[in-house]
Amino acid sequence: MSQLTLLLLQGGFLVLLWFFVFGVVYSLRADLFGVKVRKLPEPAASPAPAAAAPTAAPDAVTTQVKRPSAPAPAPVGGLATTSTVSRIVITSGPKAGLELPLGTEPLTIGRSSESGLVIRDDYTSSHHARLVLWGEQWMLQDLDSTNGTSHDGVRVAAPVQVKVGAPIRVGATTFELRK
Repeated sequence: MSQLTLLLLQGGFLVLLWFFVFGVVYSLRADLFGVKVRKLPEPAASPAPAAAAPTAAPDAVTTQVKRPSAPAPAPVGGLATTSTVSRIVITSGPKAGLELPLGTEPLTIGRSSESGLVIRDDYTSSHHARLVLWGEQWMLQDLDSTNGTSHDGVRVAAPVQVKVGAPIRVGATTFELRK
């Protein structure tokens, strides 16, 4: 073998070795810090008709309060709706007893510091699960986690409607939605 061939083989091996090192570093970084999650754009609200627009001074602020004439009916089967759920309570795991208020924004659950509910244990993925308000109903979605998510003892494969008080298990942590 000539000196040139040997030099080219050594250089190629060195380049291959560096690709391997960068791949390992990228994988570790993604596991420790998570991957960037893009938010989907909110659908644009349809503009109100011109005749229905209130005529007010530019400085004035108008608010409308819609008051129901009768109390809202109870959700069927104990499903978690916005009118019945106000908080998430961790019942077991490293953060047992912690209560978080729920708004209308999606809540991501996982090990990543970008998550709304950060759970640091070996059985939780960086972006493990998500609670999403869909209309008036809270939905639970598993984000392709390694160990899975369960709701009321059943593993979640597709988004499921959340029942009030039903245990939701993510890694070694169990929590539930409460009024």
